[in-house]
Amino acid sequence: MFGVILEDPTLSKALRVLTALSAVVVGVFSGQLMLAQDANKLQIGFSIEAMKGERWQTDLNSFEVRAKQLGATVISSDAKGDDDLQFQQVKEMIKSGITVLVLLPHDSAKAARMVDAAKSAHVKVISYDRLILNSDVDLYVSFDRVEIGRMQAEYLVKHAPKGNYVLIAGSPNDEGAKALHDEQMKVLRPYIDRGDIQVIADGYTKDWLPSEAYLFMLKAIDSAQGNIAAVVASNDAMAGGAIQALREHKLDGKVAVSGQDADLASIICIALGTQSMTVYKPVTNQAVRAAEEAVHLAKGEQRHADGTVSNGKIKVPAIMLKPVLVTKDNIKATVVKDGFQTSKDINQGLSKDQQIN
Repeated sequence: MFGVILEDPTLSKALRVLTALSAVVVGVFSGQLMLAQDANKLQIGFSIEAMKGERWQTDLNSFEVRAKQLGATVISSDAKGDDDLQFQQVKEMIKSGITVLVLLPHDSAKAARMVDAAKSAHVKVISYDRLILNSDVDLYVSFDRVEIGRMQAEYLVKHAPKGNYVLIAGSPNDEGAKALHDEQMKVLRPYIDRGDIQVIADGYTKDWLPSEAYLFMLKAIDSAQGNIAAVVASNDAMAGGAIQALREHKLDGKVAVSGQDADLASIICIALGTQSMTVYKPVTNQAVRAAEEAVHLAKGEQRHADGTVSNGKIKVPAIMLKPVLVTKDNIKATVVKDGFQTSKDINQGLSKDQQIN
């Protein structure tokens, strides 16, 4: 006769309680593991002052790709040229748990409050492309502004050593714009002192706007009655505004014009002969280097600076990348070779006899 095992109510209850407790323990442990994994995820903030033009989208894309390769996630924002909005966006990034802030400031001086906010939350700060003044920045990643200003002015004086010059500088809120202008004037000074060059118009331009450069150039053309030898435009967008004003007075191609950034429109203008040169900055290299250094900082590792630069408060460790001069003769060997611009895109703006082969 088979025995019958009767269920013990006390034992059954104990087993149910033990099973429930095990599930709780497993759940707590899993939750802690997930939290630990989240904590180990590197979050980097990239605050961009304004996503206008083609330049900054290229930087952001390259930065995000490299950061992802290194196991980090990127939170980005577009401040649309508004200092207060950028400050608010930075504070939101800090609250979200970023460990490193990469900051491209709209105003180099006002951005110090953003650095202070980051530092109070133990967030490291990389000053990207523009140096943030009077602040405890951990690293500065940019191209050599002094070299860029020198390249622009030296090229123009070589091709237009005498005559009336117009200087169109960048934003008065951008420390880099002043550095460019100062170096341009350093190159021009001996020619001015000898009387070979006369600066008939010289001014900074709100937010580097091409429309402002266009209006400034129109006034300069009127004041000089069209007698202009060269335009020292600090970037390509403003060079485009100046060229439009020159075109309306049938002076395009007759006046030497500098630029910076190797924008597609300017490369086409160089091929056409209406812009003389631009300064190409391999921004993909800059963005990749910044992403790598941001990850180093997030992990508490050593940064890899080339030297230091003063921001008025401290000597900031700096990585200064080398710019490249681009003229009609080396478009294919520079921006096309690097894949920064394509022959197809350039040639769409050119007639058959002007195309880059």
